[in-house]
Amino acid sequence: MEGYLNTSDTICAQATVHGSSAIAVIRVSGPDSIEAVSSIFKPYKGVTFSDTKSHNLRFGAIYKDNELLDEVLVSLFRAPHSYTGEDSVEISCHGSIYIQQEIIFLLLSKGLRMARPGEFSQRAFLNGKMDLAQAEAVADLISSETLASHRIAIQQMKGGFSKELSVMRQSLLDIVSLMELELDFSEEDVEFADRSRLKELLEKVESHISGLIESFKLGNVIKNGVPVAIVGATNTGKSTLLNAILGEERAIVSEIHGTTRDFIEDVININGIAFRFIDTAGIRQTKEAIEIIGIERTFEKIKSASIVILLLDAERPDGFEESLNQLKSNIDADFQKVIVLINKVDLNYSEKEIKEMLSSVKSEAGKLELALYSLLPVSAKRMTHLDKLKDILSNAQKSVSIGTDTTLVTNIRHYQALSDTRGALLRVNDGLNQSVPTDLLTQDIREALFHIGEIVGEINTEELLGNIFSKFCIGK
Repeated sequence: MEGYLNTSDTICAQATVHGSSAIAVIRVSGPDSIEAVSSIFKPYKGVTFSDTKSHNLRFGAIYKDNELLDEVLVSLFRAPHSYTGEDSVEISCHGSIYIQQEIIFLLLSKGLRMARPGEFSQRAFLNGKMDLAQAEAVADLISSETLASHRIAIQQMKGGFSKELSVMRQSLLDIVSLMELELDFSEEDVEFADRSRLKELLEKVESHISGLIESFKLGNVIKNGVPVAIVGATNTGKSTLLNAILGEERAIVSEIHGTTRDFIEDVININGIAFRFIDTAGIRQTKEAIEIIGIERTFEKIKSASIVILLLDAERPDGFEESLNQLKSNIDADFQKVIVLINKVDLNYSEKEIKEMLSSVKSEAGKLELALYSLLPVSAKRMTHLDKLKDILSNAQKSVSIGTDTTLVTNIRHYQALSDTRGALLRVNDGLNQSVPTDLLTQDIREALFHIGEIVGEINTEELLGNIFSKFCIGK
């Protein structure tokens, strides 16, 4: 973590993906960035590069040992009007791996050093170009793979989340300042802070924070994918179904019972929503130790899933009741949606027979008071009705569709800080009800302010910054 607060040197890194491409971008930032680039880059027309105005592009050449290395387009951003708030330069060159490496070697020979992961964004934070929550949203934006995750990242990067926290923090700060003023006049027994107003404010802020904490369930799902557990007895076709949904041979398919010993996860985008499918070990009575562990993990995955797909085998209708019973005892009906699929309907079953199987499942689920979100006959092998299944999954998560102004918590660090904030505010509320002395109340309000400050970076340490920015990609 050493040096994460040091911004006195000049850094460089490739900002585009590593490997050959049509073009590549090399980013430079720091006090010597313009001078260093000027020493290796010669514009074809006009003034020298060091005299170029901010936010201008120059076309020219980069030479190595007086030999042309590449013709490039160079962008200049003078402090403080740059991403990092420092003098910055971006070199757009041809995407040859050799050219990229040689340009970086030339910059390093001028006294620059390679940037650490996330160091450009870290400098933007330290130079006041963005707060910590916005900086973390940059990483989320880069990794976003769906419309929903993109919208959340954009909203946070624009400062929507930070503005909400800032309003709450200022309200608490105004109150605690008046309460601390009371302590200076303690001998005169005066009260500057209206306790009834404080109580109203606490309830308002606590309610808002509770809403943000609750939003983490949805935010985490959007960021990491809606967890969907595929469960059922052995050899019902769970792995075949997973492969069919993903469109690739992700799981081993075999007629041998108990082939899947552990869970397999993969993510697919369905109608703009990321679904994280989990193929679990088949549930059956067994004495094999490894398979038993796999079945235990299956039950764990069922509990963590938002949607549970129970796969039944049309060839084994006598097992329907047992499978539904096992599912009923391992789900939380208030929070999980259950989709039941009767697989292998391609094996010469008449329409009447399929309807009878569906009716049987409905009847048994009714007896168990097991609410089914959907019931569908499929053939995982022949991919029959898979489009219908995808539509069912998409509709089951319509709540994931969010507006551009919606604030959702997606970061576990933010979630923990908000939980700590709420805990401190609840202690203040309890203290007011019990007429706790002002100095103790202010201590808890200060703690709440501290935890809110942790989110946006008003309270930070080098270790915290190192931990956050080390997870960014190099060049950002």
